[in-house]
Amino acid sequence: MIKYIGSKRALLERIVGLTRTLSPQGGRVCDLFSGGARVGHALKAAGFQVQANDHNAYAHTLAVALVQADGARWGERAERLIAELNAVAPEPGWFTRTYCEEARFFHPDNGARIDAIRERIAALALEPELEAVAVTALIQAADRVDSTAGVQMAYMKSWARRALNPLELKVPALLPGRGLATRADAEVIAPEIEADLVYLDPPYNQHSYLGNYHVWESLTLWDKPETYGVARKRVDVRDRKSAFNRRGTILPALTRVIEGLKAPNLIASFNDEGFVSREQMETLLAGRGHLTVIETPRPRYVGARIGIHNLKGERVGVVGRLRNVERLFVVSARPLELAEAA
Repeated sequence: MIKYIGSKRALLERIVGLTRTLSPQGGRVCDLFSGGARVGHALKAAGFQVQANDHNAYAHTLAVALVQADGARWGERAERLIAELNAVAPEPGWFTRTYCEEARFFHPDNGARIDAIRERIAALALEPELEAVAVTALIQAADRVDSTAGVQMAYMKSWARRALNPLELKVPALLPGRGLATRADAEVIAPEIEADLVYLDPPYNQHSYLGNYHVWESLTLWDKPETYGVARKRVDVRDRKSAFNRRGTILPALTRVIEGLKAPNLIASFNDEGFVSREQMETLLAGRGHLTVIETPRPRYVGARIGIHNLKGERVGVVGRLRNVERLFVVSARPLELAEAA
C-alpha cells in the first residue's frame, strides 16, 4: 500500500471488527471515499462483498486492482507481466523531465524506468483489470523510492535515502474473488448504493487529495498534462475542487451524501482536525439509528512528524502538534454494546 494521508492502517482491525459485528459475513459493504484502497482491501480479505468508490483516477485504479480484480484469475498473468515490465530498458521522457528535473520527486535513474515502464503498459493495450494491476504495481514501486515528506506538495532538498534505491515492481496484494470499483462523485452515487454497511472517510479539511497526489493522477491517466509551480502540479488541480475541502461547503455536502444513503449501518471516520466538529457529526447522524462514537488518540501523519517544508524542500516553521484524535462514528440498526465497539 502507498503512503497516504488519512490512511486508516492503525484503525483497520477495529473497522473490520465493527463491520463483522454490523454486517453478515459475506455481506455487502461500500467504501464511498476509497482513496488508497487500504480499507476496501482489508474488508475484501475479511470476506465481504466490497464496492470501493472514488472520483480520482489514481484511487479508482488502485481500487480496481486491490478490490475489484479477482486474484485467482489474474495472479499468474500478473506475475508474468510484472517480470516483463521489470526488464524494460530505461528511457527518460515526460515523467523524468517533469518530476525528476523540473521537480525532484524521484531520482532521474528511476524516472527513466518509470517513463519506459508506463509507456510499455500503454502500448500493451491490456484488459482494464490487468492494466490497473500493472499501474498499481508501478505506483507502489515509485512510492517506495520517492523523495518527499509524504505528499507531493514538495520534495526533499537532498535526496531521501530510499530515492537512491533502484525502482522494482512487485505484484500487488491481489485477493481472490470479485469486488466492484466505481469512479463517481459521492453525492451522485450515494442513492444508488445497495449495501448492508457504508464506510465514509471523506476529505475533512483543506488538504486536497488530488493536489497531494497529483503525480499518481498523471501516472495513471498518462495524459502528460501541462503543469505549474515548483511541485509541477497538473493544471486541472486548480479547477477540480472538492466541496469537502472547504469549511463552508463540507457540512452541506456531507449531509447530502448521508441523506442519500439507504444502508442501515454506517461507519464515518473523522478526526479532530476536520472542518466538522464531533457535535455537528452527532447531530447529523442522530436520526439514522443508534450512534456510538469511538475516539482513538493517534500520531499525526508522517509529514507533520517530519516537519514543515517549503516548496524547495527546506524545513521551515514549527509543527503545532504531533497527535490528533481519530473518531469513528458508528450508526447501527441495533444498539452497539461497548464490548463490540472496543
